[in-house]
This record gives sequence, C-alpha cells and structure tokens, in this order.
Amino acid sequence: MSARKNSDGFGMWIITGMGTGLLRPAPGTWGSLPPVLLAMALAFAGTQERHIDMALAAMGLVFGLGCLIWGDAAERRFGKKDPGSVVADEVAGQSLALMWLPWSIPNSGSGNARIIATCAIAFFAFRLFDIIKPPPARGWQRFPGGLGILIDDIVAGFYALVATQILVRVLW
Repeated sequence: MSARKNSDGFGMWIITGMGTGLLRPAPGTWGSLPPVLLAMALAFAGTQERHIDMALAAMGLVFGLGCLIWGDAAERRFGKKDPGSVVADEVAGQSLALMWLPWSIPNSGSGNARIIATCAIAFFAFRLFDIIKPPPARGWQRFPGGLGILIDDIVAGFYALVATQILVRVLW
C-alpha cells in the first residue's frame, strides 16, 4: 500500500470526525460529540481544568488543521461544497465551545450532574449557533475549500463559548 493511500485514509478519518460524519441522521450532531465526550470523561476523572482545556485545544487544532488540509479533497470526493459527512469542523468548533469552563467548584456536592449540565449547555449552544449561522458565519462559509468548511463552525464555537460561559457562571 502506498504512502499516499495511507495518507488519504487518515485524512478521511480526520475529516469525517473519526467516522462520526458517516452516521445518520444529523452527521453534524454526531460530529459534535467527540469533544463533549472527551471533556466529560476528563472532568469525571477529576482532571485539572487547564489540562481539560489543553486536551480540547489539541483536539480542536488537529481537526481544524485536518479540515484545512483535506477539505478540498473531501469536497471533490463527496461532490459538493461543505458535505455533511465532513464534520472535522464541528469537532473543532465544539472543542472551542467547551474551553475555559469551570469544571469543578470547591465544596460543590453536585459535581457529576453539573459536569453533565455544563456539557449539555455547550453542546446545545454550539448546535444552535452552527445551525442558525449568525453573522459573520454565513458569509464566511462561502470561502473556498477547507477554510470555508471550517470558519463558520469556529464562529459558531466562539458564540457558543460566550453563551455557555454566561449561562454556566450565572447558574452555578
């Protein structure tokens, strides 16, 4: 097997969000789950907040770069602009939405429920902003190739980050 063929397989694995983009219905929703599951697992394990943020940043960076590197090839392979099976952008945007959250509060007896609620708020906020695409996300989605695939989800991730920060800090 050639190195190119191996690279293409790895690229498709990244661009489809470890295969979650191939799940139906709603591949974008499935593609948003890996960062949520990562954050939840690390928070349940008592991982320090800065280490959760580093893991999410690494995940977002890997999938964001994957989108930029293999986005054009994925559009050619799937035959359309920003194909639904390409969810590396959702992984990157959702990773951003989960960063810098207060995963642990001293003397709080509701830790696990709070972790689940925090993840749910970030997940639903990201999905909402990804679907409605407030400005400038919708316009920037028109950029060519991987950048156009990725940029609207980074904007949605930023909006979800702000909304989640406000909601979580008001609620807890």
